[in-house]
Amino acid sequence: MRLPELTRTQWLICFVAALGFAFDIYELLMLPLIVRPALLELADARPGSPEFNQWVGMLFYVPAVFGGIFGLLGGWLTDRLGRRAVLVWSILLYGFSAFAAGFATSPAMLLFFRCTTFIGVSVEFVAAITWLAELFPEPKKRESVLGWTQAFSSVGGLMVTGAYYLAVTYGQSFPEIYGGHEAWRYTLISGLIPAIPLMIIRPFLPESPMWQQKKAAGTLRRPSIRKLFDPRLRRTTVVTTIIVACSYGAAFGALQHVPRIVPGLVTELGATAQEQVVSGVQGIQEVGGVAGRIVLALLVVMLVTRRGLLRSFQIAGLVVFPLVFFYAATNDLRMLQIGMFLAGLVTVAQFSFWGNYLPRVYPTALRGTGEAFAANIGGRMLGTFAALVTTTLASYAPGESPFIKLAFAAGAVGTAVYAIGFVASFWLPEPGQQDLPD
Repeated sequence: MRLPELTRTQWLICFVAALGFAFDIYELLMLPLIVRPALLELADARPGSPEFNQWVGMLFYVPAVFGGIFGLLGGWLTDRLGRRAVLVWSILLYGFSAFAAGFATSPAMLLFFRCTTFIGVSVEFVAAITWLAELFPEPKKRESVLGWTQAFSSVGGLMVTGAYYLAVTYGQSFPEIYGGHEAWRYTLISGLIPAIPLMIIRPFLPESPMWQQKKAAGTLRRPSIRKLFDPRLRRTTVVTTIIVACSYGAAFGALQHVPRIVPGLVTELGATAQEQVVSGVQGIQEVGGVAGRIVLALLVVMLVTRRGLLRSFQIAGLVVFPLVFFYAATNDLRMLQIGMFLAGLVTVAQFSFWGNYLPRVYPTALRGTGEAFAANIGGRMLGTFAALVTTTLASYAPGESPFIKLAFAAGAVGTAVYAIGFVASFWLPEPGQQDLPD
């Protein structure tokens, strides 16, 4: 498929948007990599113990709740104040929050700065999708731009995996923090670096002309969450919220626990070597995520029905997840690596799907609010609750080791949310037009 023909300014917009999507994921995917070594230092709890699992669950879920609440507010502000201003302030927030988290001295302090990081990322994602969709109103070009720029989200996952590997391997040569050279601290601090170019460039890019024209003409209606449940939008809001929650549930309830499962397959290795293997498996998953986003970018401009496109990934997930978590994760590292590529592909592709779908089902005055409701109430608050469910179930799941217990718990949760999402997809409204609703 050919890339769309764009002007120089449009290419710059796409570059900055792709960079933003990549660094959103960079910030979020730090936690699966660093949570185990961070809690070993800060909480002084044994991996697999109820206290350890409780802190893991809180670090995954509580920031998502705050991200959901403030992300919804950010969607409302995006519709009220404009797309560009909200983008810039959200990037500042998550960059400096990630940096501060690297100097945490307790689990509670780490939790606080993960909350503020999540808030920034949650607001930035909704504002960026809305901004990008309205800058490219021509349907085919918009679908292509949204698909390809979101494909760079998984590049952020590869980048943070690489950053963690470098911190693990060469951390002893970095400056001391509190008298040590902990890789998890350097990885968190690196979150400030990618935010710097975005802070510099984004204020000089254009505001959404669609939003700006309505604002100048005085025809921009006040956004309201209540309007999302008007008769013509109620089904769209309810169903998308449920399925977005399931998409996030698969990621937070299963995929993001894999870095804590992998050490159980390489117990003969030392601590540094184990963490290098962890980063390798995480990297393979992120390559799968890149593949999923590229597949989505190719298919989204070719297939007419959006329900069928989403359902194809859900059916694949119902096959892949039980095989990966109930068998590969408890028996064979090589099989787990292959399985994580496929699991990353079918799950991450759905995040790109929502970035293309949601702008097409809400009008201009509600576009940011509608996307924020699905992504933050559905994804951040309901979907990420799966992380807490998984860490709780891990204390009661079958298995002779904490690693096997966690694998079974993650498999049960991941398979369940895929089944719920598949059933709900039969009620997903099909967008009625190619142009964005006015």
